[in-house]
Amino acid sequence: MARVVLGVTGGIAAYKAAELARLFVKAGHELTPVLTPEAETFVTAKTFEALARREAPRELYPHLARADLLVIAPLSANTLAKLSHGLADNVLTQTALAFDGPVVAAPAMNPRMWAHRATRENVAKLRERGVVLVGPEEGELAEGEWGIGRLSEPEEIFARAESILARRDQLAGKRVLVSAGGTREPFDAVRFLGNRSSGRMGVSLAEEARLRGAQVTLVASNLTVPPPGKVEVVAAPTAAALEREVLERADADVVLMAAAVADYRPASPSEEKRPKSGEPWTVELEPTADVLRQLGERRREGQLLVGFAADRGEHGLARAREKLARKGSDLIVFNDVSRDDIGFDATENEVVLISKTGERRIQKAPKERIASEILDEIVKLVPAT
Repeated sequence: MARVVLGVTGGIAAYKAAELARLFVKAGHELTPVLTPEAETFVTAKTFEALARREAPRELYPHLARADLLVIAPLSANTLAKLSHGLADNVLTQTALAFDGPVVAAPAMNPRMWAHRATRENVAKLRERGVVLVGPEEGELAEGEWGIGRLSEPEEIFARAESILARRDQLAGKRVLVSAGGTREPFDAVRFLGNRSSGRMGVSLAEEARLRGAQVTLVASNLTVPPPGKVEVVAAPTAAALEREVLERADADVVLMAAAVADYRPASPSEEKRPKSGEPWTVELEPTADVLRQLGERRREGQLLVGFAADRGEHGLARAREKLARKGSDLIVFNDVSRDDIGFDATENEVVLISKTGERRIQKAPKERIASEILDEIVKLVPAT
């Protein structure tokens, strides 16, 4: 079992942290609660000491920094800002600054505070440093407002933490290459042919691989979400750039081609902006290179190749099955883009994993959880070293 530090900050959501503490203790983990002074205006340290069977420390002890996991739930806007700027004015922020292991944080605050530019910048800094954020969720808050800022349920936070603890060394020593986002193929100096991919699925896969101990490179095409921390990020805005950057790194142990790469591009893009006129504009499109097929043709022994297929309905699923053999892949992840509630522009997904041994559907869930399930499947396929 693991040594877990549970940080609790101020806010009405602090009462939910008691249930989270109970879940960790029930699972057999050694739990040390650390409450900020503001948290103790909502809940008492004695509550957590009783649940953890351990006193909450009043100063930074070495064992806090030597724990296996730091979980902060709820994470208030105030403490989020302190962590972003490296402040250490209480035991919890001191612990966070001294801690070198994985950190899971579950923000909870007023929707306007969550949407504020300052908070968004602070969140981006934490992500860059590798902090795993769970939530916040959309829903009704204590003050009666509705919006994004509600603390994720304790079971969801616990499941994410358990996933990190259980899988932290599964891909140790492996090099993982992930492509994410959507390419943009220019018509002229300002217009482009593109798609609605945010890159969220690929980013989640890269973060999950890192948390399992892999050395991760993310080839990013026009992401609309922040990249994960502690991974190498390589920009590839067009299909040609993605082809170049991926093939240069094609010797990775695992390659996940999650990016939505344009199948066609304008044959003769203009370096100038085409002025608007009343005349029709006819554009000739030419096919882009099939990067996944090239990877399949040059793959080395022991390498694992994962392709993604964004298509519509049962016909799309049938095409994804054909793609498995045609592209020389070990696994194809099918995403049904005929649905508005999953896939492009959505925070949730539902996919079908297609391999030579069969198929498995992963039911609708947040993309972070879908990524974890996909990596579970990949771990089964990666040759033992």
